[in-house]
Amino acid sequence: MSIKEKINDEYKTALKSKDKNKISTYRLILSGIKDLDISNRSGPNKKETDDEDIKKLLKKMIKQRNESVEIYKKNKREDLLKIEQGEIDLLSTYLPKQLSEEETKKICSEVILKVGAQSIKDMGKVMGELKKNYSDSIDFSKAGSMLKELLNKQ
Repeated sequence: MSIKEKINDEYKTALKSKDKNKISTYRLILSGIKDLDISNRSGPNKKETDDEDIKKLLKKMIKQRNESVEIYKKNKREDLLKIEQGEIDLLSTYLPKQLSEEETKKICSEVILKVGAQSIKDMGKVMGELKKNYSDSIDFSKAGSMLKELLNKQ
């Protein structure tokens, strides 16, 4: 079953249970997928929307919500913070589990040794290797800051 089908099924379940927060989040996801379908059908590179496209969309949506969460924390808006956090949790269920900070740091250290990175100038090489091997399981915003820290120590 594709991610799109799972989301549709969950949306129908949320409609039946009248869960307003889930319904609105699923509508946002489905709207984003529909936009993705339209953009994939038009233009020079016509293709069907696949699970990888949907994963990218979900990651983008999570990133947007994380930015909102930071703003809400600064402004002490607990009501809005709770809603955004619920949306992040729901969106995350359709993505592979992200590695913890310790696991990410360990992998970053291993990749630095593997590619022979000496300074911050080699960060591109390390990021390329991480994206090639761990694109689904690493949060690259966290990995970027860890890499800077690790490479500056060398």
